[in-house]
Amino acid sequence: MNILVTGGAGFIGSNVADAFIAEGHTVSIVDDLSSGKRENVNSKAHFYHYDIQDPAMELIFEKEKIDVVCHHAAQMDVRKSVADPKFDASVNILGMLNLMELGIKHKIKKVQFSSTGGAIYGEQDYFPADEQHPLRPLSPYGITKLATEKYLFYYQATYGIEHVILRYANIYGPRQNPHGEAGVVAIFASKMLKGEQPVINGDGKQTRDYVFVGDVVRANLLALRYPESGIFNIGTGIETDVNELFHHIKTWTGSTCEEKHVPAKAGEQMRSVIDHAKAKKNLGWEPTVTVEEGLRLTVDYFKSKHQHQ
Repeated sequence: MNILVTGGAGFIGSNVADAFIAEGHTVSIVDDLSSGKRENVNSKAHFYHYDIQDPAMELIFEKEKIDVVCHHAAQMDVRKSVADPKFDASVNILGMLNLMELGIKHKIKKVQFSSTGGAIYGEQDYFPADEQHPLRPLSPYGITKLATEKYLFYYQATYGIEHVILRYANIYGPRQNPHGEAGVVAIFASKMLKGEQPVINGDGKQTRDYVFVGDVVRANLLALRYPESGIFNIGTGIETDVNELFHHIKTWTGSTCEEKHVPAKAGEQMRSVIDHAKAKKNLGWEPTVTVEEGLRLTVDYFKSKHQHQ
C-alpha cells in the first residue's frame, strides 16, 4: 500500500514508518521538522519537508497515490496548548482538515490517527479507563484530539473513509526527544547520563501508563489490517509513578544522583491509566515489553547517542 506518515520524522512516527517499510509498503513522510529530526527518516521513504496546513500538500497525494494516511503530526505539548490555544488548533484541527479534504479528492481509503489515552479522559472516574469512559479533556491539546475523532466519524459517515483511532498512553523509547515537556523518561535518562540532576515535580506519586514504542508500532501494523473503523486504547493497564520511574532509570544509567523534588506543576493529572481489552479482542494487540525492560532499552539508546556526541 501507499502510506503517508505525517510527523514521520518524529519519535513515534519514524518508528512506525520504519515498520511499514519493513513490511513492504511504499511510505511517504511529511514533517515540518519543528520537533522531528531529518536523521530519523528512513532512507527508503519519500520525504517531504512541508507543514500539513500547506496547500502544497496536494502534490504528495497526486504524486504518491496515497491509500492510507497514518496521522502522527501534531502540536503535542500540553502546556504550549494552554499558552496558545489558537496555534494548537491551527496545527491539530486545520492541519487535519487539510489532509482530509485532500484525502476525499484523491480517494484515500483509510486514516490511522494517533489520539491520546491520557488527555482525552481527563480526571478518571475509574481505573483503568476503557473507551466508554466519559471524555473530559482538560487542555486545548486534549480538546483538539477529541475534535479530530469526531471529524473522522463525520468523514467516515459522509465519504466512507474508514478510520482507526489509537488512543495512546504515555509512550517512551528510542528516539524520544528529551528537549520537551512530554518525555520524562528521555529527560531523566539524558540528564543522568550527563551527570546532571533531574528533578521530580511534586511528591512523584503521580502515575501514568507507560507503553513502549515498539508495542505502539505493532498496534499500528495491526490497525492497518483492521477492515472497519474503531477506537482503541493502546496502553498497558499498569500504573507507574514518577518515583519508580526515576529509580529504574537511575539503576540502568548507573547514576549516583539523589531523588530531588520541586513544587508540583499546577493542574497536573494525578492518575492516568487505560484498559486495552478492546484492542486485544479486535486487533489482537497487547503490550509485550515490561516497563523495566523498556527503560533498559531506552537507556541503552541514550547511552549510544551520548557516546557519539
